[in-house]
Amino acid sequence: MTILVIGGAGFIGSHMVKRLCEEGESVIVLDNLSTGFRDAVVGGEFIFGDFGSRALLSDIFRTHDIDTVMHFASFIQVGESVTAPAKYYLNNVSNTLQLLDLMVEHDIKQFVFSSTAAVYGNTGSEPITEAHACAPINPYGRTKRMVEEALEDFNRAYGLNFFSLRYFNAAGADPMARIGERHYPETHLIPLVLQAASGRRDAITVFGRDYPTPDGTCVRDYVHVDDLCEAHLLAVRALRKGHKGGFFNLGNSRGYSVAEVIEAAQRVTGRPITVWDAERRAGDPPVLVADASAAVDALSWVATKPHLDVIVEDAWRWERKKGLKW
Repeated sequence: MTILVIGGAGFIGSHMVKRLCEEGESVIVLDNLSTGFRDAVVGGEFIFGDFGSRALLSDIFRTHDIDTVMHFASFIQVGESVTAPAKYYLNNVSNTLQLLDLMVEHDIKQFVFSSTAAVYGNTGSEPITEAHACAPINPYGRTKRMVEEALEDFNRAYGLNFFSLRYFNAAGADPMARIGERHYPETHLIPLVLQAASGRRDAITVFGRDYPTPDGTCVRDYVHVDDLCEAHLLAVRALRKGHKGGFFNLGNSRGYSVAEVIEAAQRVTGRPITVWDAERRAGDPPVLVADASAAVDALSWVATKPHLDVIVEDAWRWERKKGLKW
């Protein structure tokens, strides 16, 4: 049996490939390297190409004994989704529907989908459970939710079982600094703060200090990428045992503020970090924290790296890696 990892050269996908290879799984990686990196793929068979190509996917499904597909190839920038929604609906929705159609055609019944807390929108309640209404407020979140709704329909009609794993804030890096987070442009807080610590960035900007939180800055739930990958591995094993899957939050059920992240980065790096203050950004909710108890119960998943300093330490090791060509 072989697992097809679509988008396996990106941040989370590459860590997933590493984890699967450590478990001795047969892995095929499909990536067009538009946002991923070939040197981030540390194992498996690599195929360069676009998952939007029906001919390419058909050939892969026809020539390989694939039992499970893992999908990490969505576009993820919220701001860009607002200014270029067509790009997001084409890739995140249309291409994924074609993928699901081909899976049905080739009788592949197991699917693990990289989803997001953005499907919930502005919740107004914490922590967030899977029972919370989904009301995404941007095209990125809407495209993810559309795929989730399609997955329910494909499950009922064709018996395609799935886990849709709703990440909160993925962070960290491989502890040995073999792979890590590389986005262009970078929009995630922890790598941005560490770039300010390393000197690759002049400062970190804090958008708003007047939120209804203990220190006035936004609070988010950060989960180590290795813990995310462990949940995905458990999802694959559950599907192979006949689990029907469903929707599950992945987070630490513990929030850290922007100010706390900056303080942790200063502790870990031992370096001063210049901070610039700015007005709030439109659409930033004060708090986003997961209730991940459903994943704990269904998958026996345990986050082994929940502490912020550990997440920052691994990310800092990656940031400082010698010889890395940014």
